[in-house]
Amino acid sequence: MKREVSLDRPRVLYRVEEAAELLSVSRNRIYELIRSNQLRTVQVGSSRRVPARSLDEYVARLLRGSGRGTT
Repeated sequence: MKREVSLDRPRVLYRVEEAAELLSVSRNRIYELIRSNQLRTVQVGSSRRVPARSLDEYVARLLRGSGRGTT
């Protein structure tokens, strides 16, 4: 069963699948970013979670690398 990602309220942590949906990439791509230290995660029990701040930092690095700022 697929869970819907609600963007109505700010969240602190996302499941890997949710992070992938938010970034419009595959789950495998998220794991590649984690392995290459481009995306920080935290361990919650036996689960891996992606902090919202890590997603923001990753996107900011992409924007800096592209030479484009926000409009």
